[in-house]
Amino acid sequence: MTRFVIVPQWQGSPSARAMQLIDGAQSIAGDLPRAACHPVDVPLEAGEAIGTGVHRYSALLRTRALMDEMLAPFVEPTMVVGGDCGVAVAGVAHAAARHPGVAVVWLDAHADLHTPASTVSGAFGGMALRAVLGEGADALALAPGAIDPARVVLAGAREFDAAESDFIAERGIRTLDAGALAEVGSLAEAVAATGAERVYVHVDLDVLDPAAITGVTGPVPFGVEVAVLTAALAELRRAVPLVGSSISGFAPSSPAAAVDDLGTILRIVGALA
Repeated sequence: MTRFVIVPQWQGSPSARAMQLIDGAQSIAGDLPRAACHPVDVPLEAGEAIGTGVHRYSALLRTRALMDEMLAPFVEPTMVVGGDCGVAVAGVAHAAARHPGVAVVWLDAHADLHTPASTVSGAFGGMALRAVLGEGADALALAPGAIDPARVVLAGAREFDAAESDFIAERGIRTLDAGALAEVGSLAEAVAATGAERVYVHVDLDVLDPAAITGVTGPVPFGVEVAVLTAALAELRRAVPLVGSSISGFAPSSPAAAVDDLGTILRIVGALA
């Protein structure tokens, strides 16, 4: 049975709607088997940067410690349900500790490759993938070398800052745009090319086309269709064992709006669980 670690973290988001991520995580959890859900008690306070360059760092650090404690005894399959993208970092750390050399698929409209030095917003969500690669604020980033950039596939991204584009080129990170994802088997082939025998998958819901989902804080046009995403995940899982996953970015504007999007979200959860 899949375990679901529910983490309604909002402090890593740059959006004025960030606190609606709490409602989003709880809405998803409400449609999951209750016995399989393990909620993390995310601090309500915003927190302080404490000189790190990461907004709300102290609250993020507290949540990270709680997540590490929650995840520690679990074996696969485990899915982290956020909240903002920052929740995926602990999920990847958990998988990498058990499976050195794991590949990471990061499905997101944004690259999330900033550091505290390059960010404009100061939001940890925009630094999450860079933290996975071992760079960023102390105690939030993984240990350097835990995830090799050669084993990362950034898919569906279509909004990059110059610093992120430069980093992708320098480190040779594999990318697949929304059009490439529609090619049958392309995601599985990209992961196979990394040489990894296992994979962790993170999905920020803004990877979807805005026509497919309304409850995201940063919609970007020309995204991935739901059927394309679920088919790509199915092909990937047939090719490579999935050892962990996360889903984030659901910020419904109202309970009624949440209901409208949950069918789409649960299809993605089903493709991962």
